Amino acid sequence: MDFNELAKIKNESERVNRTYDIFNEDSRLNHSKAARVEFLTTVHYIEKYLKEGDKILDIGAGAGEYSLYFARRGYEVSAIELADANIAAFRKKLRPEDQIDLVQGNALDLTRYADKTYDIVLLFGPLYHLKSDVDKQKCISEAKRVCKDGGKIFFAFISNDFVFLTELAYNGNYFSNGDYDKETFRLNDFPFVFHTVEAARKLLAEGGINVLHEVASDGASELLAARINEMSDEDYAQYLRYHFYICEKPELLGMTNHLLFVGEKK
Repeated sequence: MDFNELAKIKNESERVNRTYDIFNEDSRLNHSKAARVEFLTTVHYIEKYLKEGDKILDIGAGAGEYSLYFARRGYEVSAIELADANIAAFRKKLRPEDQIDLVQGNALDLTRYADKTYDIVLLFGPLYHLKSDVDKQKCISEAKRVCKDGGKIFFAFISNDFVFLTELAYNGNYFSNGDYDKETFRLNDFPFVFHTVEAARKLLAEGGINVLHEVASDGASELLAARINEMSDEDYAQYLRYHFYICEKPELLGMTNHLLFVGEKK
């Protein structure tokens, strides 16, 4: 499977499924110190709201990085994931004692889960892929439906505006030959869907979400990966403190590859 073959697939669910035959989600969040920043930041914000006995639903669970982390800390976790490759990678890591109800399915159909069942709902994968506003709102609506009153919903987006600089690090000619609109600087939504900070805000406002935190979840970590990966443990710990210090600053919010929005139902 390559990008040309991927582009020919018309069925959106099948195209998303096959995307992870190309991209290795299993190692994305854990292969280096720089890659780990997004995971550690996200966990940091989840743990602000997580209470003993809470139930977690991981929608678009990928290869299980978050589900496994919280299940192994004693939380009851349900996880749903679409892609075959991610499901296979997730199942390989499961231990008999892991309290995870893992199913393969689509974020647009959560009928297997009852209303107001979960204290924490994670929506990290689906908004990387859903193109139409109708589908995005259906996904948000389903996440709201299964979340308890007073529960928290965590949304992840790929940030449109910083990708240019990280791509430039790999391709010196990106500004002339990159896959984006040269007038508006809007990236082409293939194979992933990109959001500006303002577009993410608008989407969640229209979906009836009261936003509590807007977070640049990995900041410049991919761009600076070589330096970060060479850091001593002491320097890395201080870098993370610096990252947490700046990651909600409005003036820096768009300068990140991934955005995290923490919200609740209005």
